Parts: sequence; C-alpha cells; structure tokens
Amino acid sequence: MAVFTPVARAQLEAWLAARPVGSLHGFAGIAEGIENTNYFVETDAGRWVLTLFERIPPERLPFHLDLLRHLAARGVPCPDPVADPAGGLWAPLAGRPAALVTRLPGRGVERPALAHCAPVGDLLARMHVAVADFPGTQPNPRGPDWWREAAARLEPLLPAAQGRLLADELAAQHAAQAGDAYRSLPRGAVHADLFRDNVLFDGDAIGGVIDFWFAGVDTLVFDLAVTVNDWCVDDASGALDAARLDALLGAYVAARPPTDAERAAWPMAMRAAALRFWLSRLDDLHRPRPAQQLTPKDPGTFERILLARRAHVPPLPAREEAPACR
Repeated sequence: MAVFTPVARAQLEAWLAARPVGSLHGFAGIAEGIENTNYFVETDAGRWVLTLFERIPPERLPFHLDLLRHLAARGVPCPDPVADPAGGLWAPLAGRPAALVTRLPGRGVERPALAHCAPVGDLLARMHVAVADFPGTQPNPRGPDWWREAAARLEPLLPAAQGRLLADELAAQHAAQAGDAYRSLPRGAVHADLFRDNVLFDGDAIGGVIDFWFAGVDTLVFDLAVTVNDWCVDDASGALDAARLDALLGAYVAARPPTDAERAAWPMAMRAAALRFWLSRLDDLHRPRPAQQLTPKDPGTFERILLARRAHVPPLPAREEAPACR
C-alpha cells in the first residue's frame, strides 16, 4: 500500500517473465495504506496489483493466497493470484516476498451512503458462507495475543487516561473470551479489515473486495463487528448511524442468520473490533516506519468508537427481525 520497497523496472520485468501476463507496459506505486508495498501494473494481458509483503513472513503467505483462490472459485469478487508455471503464487522481488493478483473494477467509498451498506452486508455474509469448507487454520494475526503485545509496548507512551481505558478494556475482553460461550461461536477464515476503502464500488454494484492481508481464523461475529464499525459509523462522534446499521445488518442476517451465541456476544465483539483498530493505529503512530509514500490514520477515531460501544451497542437482529432492506 504505502511504498516502503522501491522496485526498478528491470527487476519487475524479470519477475513478470515467469508469469503468463505478457510484457510490462507500466507500473506505479499506490500511496494508500500503511502495511505493504503495492503497485498498479499494466501488461499485455491486462491490469494487475503487485504486492510486496513488508511484515507477513513467507510461511504465512499460503493461507492468504489460498484463501483468495478459494473465495474467487466460489464467486466472491476478490483478487485472484497469478501462478507461475510451477503453481507458485508468490516469489521474491527486491528482497521481499511478492504476489501478483488481478485488479478489480471500482473505487473505495469515502463516505458510505445507505445504498452502499446492504450490498456490503450481503457480500460479507456470502464470504462467511463460502469459507465453511476452507481448510486454512492460521489465527487472526491481530487477535487477542497481538492486543496484549501491542498494549505492553504502548503503555509507557500513553497518557494516563488512555492507559486506564486500554487496561480496562483488555481485562473486559479477556473475561468475555474465557468461557465456553465464546469458544462455541462460529469461526472461519475472516477478512478482518473490511473497511470502506477495501470494498470497490463500480457504479452502484460492488466490483470487488480487496486487501486480505490481515485475514485469519476468528469468530465470524468479530468480522461483522469490524465491518459495522467502519461502514455504519459517524466518524466525528463514533456513534452508529441507525439507518446504515439496519441496512447492513438486515442484508447480512437475510443471507446468514446469526446464532443465539453470536447475538449474545455481539456487544463485546463490537468493542473488540474497536479495540483492535485503536491499538493498531496507536502502534503505527508511536512506531512509524519510513516509506516513500504514506497515509497516516488517526487513532482518535477508534478511541471515540470504543468509548461509544462501551456506552451502548444495539442488538444484533435475528433473521425474523431483520428489516426489509434488499
């Protein structure tokens, strides 16, 4: 996403020669994001996205790339990795593991409207149904273990009030995840970062869902909470927009009804989703990395969201309660 690793044209041409995409026409770095290096690439065969993985070790890449293949084969509009003649989906480039995937049509949404939210809810439900037979087992790389590690790094750097909020929420999440009820929640390979910039709208329709590099096995209700906390929120206050929330949840529940356990876990899942992104943005703020292009993100947004979710979370509807929104 941000350009941490420059790639020379000759390097890229040599790397592409092992893939059935023809000759290179041009390429350009993508400025958005803070995790990986991404380039738009144009060749004889079409348009692609090249990703150089800055933090994901090679042994974890098969999970992510196999998940994309799995979802694409089941009709989910997501990037499909390009294999080399031996079937490999990644190879070193400029000192980093790299993969080439199809480029999807559309653009991310900066300010979600009501009309965007039902398609996103339906898409997420279809993704959750599609992963039922995906065999990957990699845990969520930004799950509870990472929360505790990040909190330990950040604690000396935070103002006292933020430190108290962080410690209290971590304790509450630990208690919520300690029992059989949490362990009984439906789980699967989840996107875990389905923000508005990771869903591309081509006109009124979804052109694709991108950026699966935070994917891992977690509860499906956590993935839904991550999505709601971005698509259905007022950025200034952290409060939920009731109409957008009803549209997204109505479409999701119509396609994949939640279990009673998921409905009971919903308030803490919403808080967990807010905590995860508050922590990651605090970590990026206090431990910046050099990049040729970088778009910083404000941790205050998710601090406000966490505070709002601690105050109140509307219930997750059952199927028969879902509004008619499709």
